[in-house]
Amino acid sequence: MIIPCIDLMGGKVVQLRQGREKALEAEPPLRMLEKFAAFPQIQVIDLDAALGQGSNDSIVRELAACAVARVGGGVRTPERARALIEAGAYRVIVGTAAFTAEGVNRPLLEALDATVGRECIILALDSMKGKVVVKGWREATPFSAEEVLAQLEPYCSGFLCTDIDKEGMLAGTDLDWFRRLRAGTKHEITAAGGITTLEEIQALAEIGVHAALGMAVYTGRLSLAELAKMNRSI
Repeated sequence: MIIPCIDLMGGKVVQLRQGREKALEAEPPLRMLEKFAAFPQIQVIDLDAALGQGSNDSIVRELAACAVARVGGGVRTPERARALIEAGAYRVIVGTAAFTAEGVNRPLLEALDATVGRECIILALDSMKGKVVVKGWREATPFSAEEVLAQLEPYCSGFLCTDIDKEGMLAGTDLDWFRRLRAGTKHEITAAGGITTLEEIQALAEIGVHAALGMAVYTGRLSLAELAKMNRSI
C-alpha cells in the first residue's frame, strides 16, 4: 500500500530533510487531502507536537475526521491517543513515549493497549546512523530498531520505520534495512525515508512492506496518478 504523508508545522504542510531542515511548504492541508483522495489511507504527523513546540491539533482533528488517517506527533499519553481515535483517527502513531533510556517503556505501552487497544497503535522506529532516535529525532538511544522489534510486538499492530538519514534527500531508501526489519516481525511494516522511485515501492511491496511517501510526491518526482494506479495493483 502507498500512503501519502501530510506533515504539519506552523499550520502548514511541510517537508523536512533528515528530520531537521524545512525543505518546502506545500498547499494548505485540506487541499492536499483532496489531492490524495484516490488513496485509501493517509498519514498525518504533527511535527510541532513531536518537537514539543506547540501543536496543530485543530488541523489534525479536521483531517482525521475527513479521511482514513494514521496520526502521530506528540502522542505521549493514553489520553491523547484516545482523543485522536475519538476524533476519527484510524490509528495513532507513538514514537518517543514508547521508549525510556533503558529500552521499551512497557508501563506506557500497557496503558495505551488498555485505553485504545493495540490494534489502534502503530509504533514509530525512527533510525539515524543505525540507532533509534527520539524527542523529535534529536536524541539517540543505544539500541537499533532490529533489537527492539520483538519486545514491541505485543503492544501494537504495526511499525512505521523511518530512515532519517535518507529522509527528504530524494536519493533512494535502504531496502536492505527494510528486508531485515521484515524478517524480524510478522506485524505490518510501513517504510519511510528516501523512497524515490516506483521500483523501490515495488521492491517494498514484494517483501510485504507499505510505502509512506513525502518528498517524492511534493516535488513531483512521482506522479500521484501513477502512484494511485500502482496502488491498485500491489
